Amino acid sequence: MTNNKTEWYLDWFNSPFYHLLYKERDSSEATYFMNNLINKLQINKNSSILDLACGRGRYSLYLSNIGHKVTGIDISKENISEAKKNESDKLNYILHDMRHPLNQKFDLILNLFTSFGYYEKDADNLSVIKSIKSNLKTDGQAVIDFFNIDYILDNLVEKEEKNIDKTKFIIHRYLENDLLVKDISILLNNKPYKFQEKVKAYRMDDFLAMFKSCNLKLQEIYGDYKLNSFNKNSSNRLIMVFN
Repeated sequence: MTNNKTEWYLDWFNSPFYHLLYKERDSSEATYFMNNLINKLQINKNSSILDLACGRGRYSLYLSNIGHKVTGIDISKENISEAKKNESDKLNYILHDMRHPLNQKFDLILNLFTSFGYYEKDADNLSVIKSIKSNLKTDGQAVIDFFNIDYILDNLVEKEEKNIDKTKFIIHRYLENDLLVKDISILLNNKPYKFQEKVKAYRMDDFLAMFKSCNLKLQEIYGDYKLNSFNKNSSNRLIMVFN
């Protein structure tokens, strides 16, 4: 359960409820997106790739299976422990805070599926961008796949209930100050649990300012996993390629 002493993402991402709630995510769409991205960016085989906030490493594993040398990092001990079961010569996982750079350079750095904006302080989120800059080769490319907050707010489902494997989830979504908040109430065997997700509601201009402060430039912007052009009103994603 959440408490005031632990950051929300440590509680939630280390919880079995997190993986239960999101187990139905469309992995085929994610794989389709990565194939599109790798082809669009013309990433050569055997390229070095850093997967920031890799979770249990499903997509890191996929990228290594198609010929790349991949490092996945995540702050969740449970995620990394599970991911390490699939380590190989071309795939390794590290328990690591993405606000701090690794001692290595990469051809491609990926931060996918809204794995940015977890920190309430802008300086902490900026530190993630700084780490990307530090770990990127001179001719490398980086990608942040974020939500389009304008689309999200226009289409916000404020309350949702789900029943998964005899577990009841009640989800409330709302904007509080500059945070998109998701309150997650869970009932299992008549025992209640509570968690939160809180993500900074950054817009394009916010990212451009962070890129500029790190001497990075936006190269391309896409609005969905098919890599269609970004439209502020109709795109559900904000996918930025920069270096």
